[in-house]
Amino acid sequence: MSDAALQTRPETHEIVVDEVFPHAPATVWKALTNGALMARWLMAPTGFAPIEGQRFTFQTTPGGSWDGVIHCQVLEAVENRRLVYAWKGGHEANTGYGAPLETVVTWTLTANEAGTRVKLVHSGFVLPRNASAFEGMSKGWKVVLERLETCAAETDETQH
Repeated sequence: MSDAALQTRPETHEIVVDEVFPHAPATVWKALTNGALMARWLMAPTGFAPIEGQRFTFQTTPGGSWDGVIHCQVLEAVENRRLVYAWKGGHEANTGYGAPLETVVTWTLTANEAGTRVKLVHSGFVLPRNASAFEGMSKGWKVVLERLETCAAETDETQH
């Protein structure tokens, strides 16, 4: 890549949340990839399956010219280990909430002595254009992981 191309590429930022859940990777994976369970800790997906290439959507609060639809595509799915999907939304006419967003969400599950290390990386935020989404989601993903852990705990209880 030329120096000029490097200089014109926008700097991107990422959100990282790293937690340890007291559950087996298979339990966390189920909560992470089951549509009905996803609806409880994130949003109800339409058309989701943990299959590479699968396209799906989430519906959130519309704003300005944006209809609130988040368009996603599974980029990688390795059972009990890794789930990666593109996360795109927003509208060119919006600034602040609902500005164009083209990011990637990566979930990595690693077994350890305490259960499973759950690492979320939401990458590709271009600032200042995505400052509103970056700020809101930086706080929001921490809450989402708490809800995911609660959902995994309930799933774990029903498996025993």
